[in-house]
Amino acid sequence: MIPYPLLTLSLIVMWLLLNDFTLGHLILGSVVAVFGGWAMASLRPDKPKLKKWYLLLKLFWRVFTDVIRSNIAVALLILRGKRQKHTAGFITVPLEIEHPTALAIMAVILTSTPGSAWLAYDGRRKTVLIHVLDLIDEDEWVKNIKLRYESLLLEIIE
Repeated sequence: MIPYPLLTLSLIVMWLLLNDFTLGHLILGSVVAVFGGWAMASLRPDKPKLKKWYLLLKLFWRVFTDVIRSNIAVALLILRGKRQKHTAGFITVPLEIEHPTALAIMAVILTSTPGSAWLAYDGRRKTVLIHVLDLIDEDEWVKNIKLRYESLLLEIIE
């Protein structure tokens, strides 16, 4: 069975546009397109099961307000310049989340919040390395990430 018929058809058409329209190219392009569709299907992760989908609105609002608050904090940090000393640093946050979609959402949240960036995830240790622009208290950052985002994601995604 062809997992993505529209993708397969598009790949065949693209193959024929890039090459001559012959029976050989039609057959070869069809084989490449079918295998390309199967490869795409194998890369696609399982769809997450939402246990408490109604909490998505709460997560969205929390992230939205944190992004606004972080934008203001980073803007003030830049405007103050060298008058106020700040220390950038790296922190390692242990995570309980294991679902690939939940990890991707967490990466987007942490990277879209100004002043922090998701750098690397260690699947064996279940930790993430994060860069923080103004690192005052590492334990507070870890607690904040786990309580504000991870706990909600654990409740939402099964």
